[in-house]
Amino acid sequence: MPHARSRTRSPSQTLLRSIRLVATDVDGVLTDAGMYYTESGDELKKFNTRDGMGIKLLQKAGLITAIVTQERTKLMARRADKLAIPELHQGVMDKLSCLREMAHKYGLTLKEVAYIGDDVNDLEALRAAGFSAAPADALPPIRKSVQYVCRKKGGEGAVREIADLILAAQAAKAVKR
Repeated sequence: MPHARSRTRSPSQTLLRSIRLVATDVDGVLTDAGMYYTESGDELKKFNTRDGMGIKLLQKAGLITAIVTQERTKLMARRADKLAIPELHQGVMDKLSCLREMAHKYGLTLKEVAYIGDDVNDLEALRAAGFSAAPADALPPIRKSVQYVCRKKGGEGAVREIADLILAAQAAKAVKR
């Protein structure tokens, strides 16, 4: 089965320059979609430090960062706190409404929002966001619906890849001024 990458290689630089808020799902995007449990029932997740650095670089450039997930865990709250992510939304069943609320809060339109997701519960948010992306191993219907399919898999640098794309476009804009 071929990878759905044909129209996703070069996102519009103008579009990337307009992004002001970057939101991401967790499982399958910031993680490898695995859920690991200890004998005592504790849940473990593996995060990629390069994704974390990408989030920090977005913040340093003045972009708002957000996590939107159906899960609700102390683990995710700890990760968001460590990365100083100002918008952590857990237990979200309607991700599009969450994106709309964040955009409104910051005086943005959905065109200024990037969203990274990997599964069917992300589809509405991906379709509405100004820039939509998915990890290389996202489900086929998601890869077909987004503007950009990463070279990297979820939990293996996909978020950093998106951060680098956005930051490069915005740096080019700053040079042109």
